[in-house]
Amino acid sequence: MSERGHNVPNVRNPAITATAVTPHDSNTIDLTRALYIGTAGALKVRMADGSDCVFGNVGVGLLPIQADMVYDTGTDAEDIVALR
Repeated sequence: MSERGHNVPNVRNPAITATAVTPHDSNTIDLTRALYIGTAGALKVRMADGSDCVFGNVGVGLLPIQADMVYDTGTDAEDIVALR
């Protein structure tokens, strides 16, 4: 089996894809393992359970959350990358 076949998606394995995120108030993204924040600021997301959450003053780095939407309204963090 290839090395790729061993990377079953779960929180214990590293991400296998990374995609730039453009915050939007109605467009969804594929469910994340984490978000990378490149420029600190507030971040409003819809979590995997469907609830909305605002993270105030998120620092640069990884935020280990499962989310399927990053809202434009309520988000001023920038350079966001979805890790899956």
